[in-house]
Amino acid sequence: MSDINELSFETAYEELEGIISKLESGDLPLDDSVTLFERGRLLSERCQSLLDKAELRVSQLTSDGRVEPL
Repeated sequence: MSDINELSFETAYEELEGIISKLESGDLPLDDSVTLFERGRLLSERCQSLLDKAELRVSQLTSDGRVEPL
């Protein structure tokens, strides 16, 4: 597993989807489930951070300087 802070949005999201599938299967031992849950939370935070940065960049690019909802 690579450092989460260096993952692209797409890579982090893809890994998060995989973790969700594994957790939803219900076939994992408790310790593995907790470990995956923790990583999933960090991946979710990474995705949200990247989305927030993208939203800020887009809002800064509006032609008249107003912040417009996406």
